[in-house]
Amino acid sequence: MRKYFAELVGTLVLTLIGCGTAVFVGCGTPAGVVGTAFAFGLSVVAMAYTIGGISGCHINPAITLGVLLSGRMSVKDAAGYWAGQLLGGIIGAAILYLIVSVTGAPGAMGDPASLGANGVANAGGVGGAFLVEVIATFVFVLVVLGTTDPKVGAGNLAGLAIGISLVIVHLVCINLTGTSVNPARSLGPAIFAGGDALKNVWVFIAAPLVGAACSAGVWALCSPCKKCEA
Repeated sequence: MRKYFAELVGTLVLTLIGCGTAVFVGCGTPAGVVGTAFAFGLSVVAMAYTIGGISGCHINPAITLGVLLSGRMSVKDAAGYWAGQLLGGIIGAAILYLIVSVTGAPGAMGDPASLGANGVANAGGVGGAFLVEVIATFVFVLVVLGTTDPKVGAGNLAGLAIGISLVIVHLVCINLTGTSVNPARSLGPAIFAGGDALKNVWVFIAAPLVGAACSAGVWALCSPCKKCEA
């Protein structure tokens, strides 16, 4: 249970800090985009070195799916991770909603009402947003699978590489979808924002999972195996 709880805490922190930056700093300027991208990326780095030794710090259902399909964890553990991650995302969004409600989000340059929820409008609609999220998640999860590979991974530097890759995909995609690549990070804010955010949240659940599955398939072709080395 400790690793499932660790995933809950890690996802809570990622959602609260990343989406909180989007709410209070905003993404309407280049500086805001960069700041939000780094908030998400550095949250992952911080959590990687905090709970990585307990759960591996997936804090993302898409990563857990990629790891599961790569044969690195059991279905039972994956289900526990998913439960912790989704609950963590909801609690993180609830805390952010409470902060916005109590403080009135004074001086916020972002959009407090959205709570950092993702959207499809700037990507040309559902189809465009789905494509963007599949590609972005594919890149992100591929980095995760590669840097954490037990044979050729980056060892203690994996957390840093993963955080940097999350910054990069956010820089590319924030102005298109708000960047999800993480169903748990998207579900929580959508629940409290409601409206179109909740209506379209399925895109930001399904697309990252598709991207993660593609990453697992590609990494299976890239990673070393006993047969290949023979």
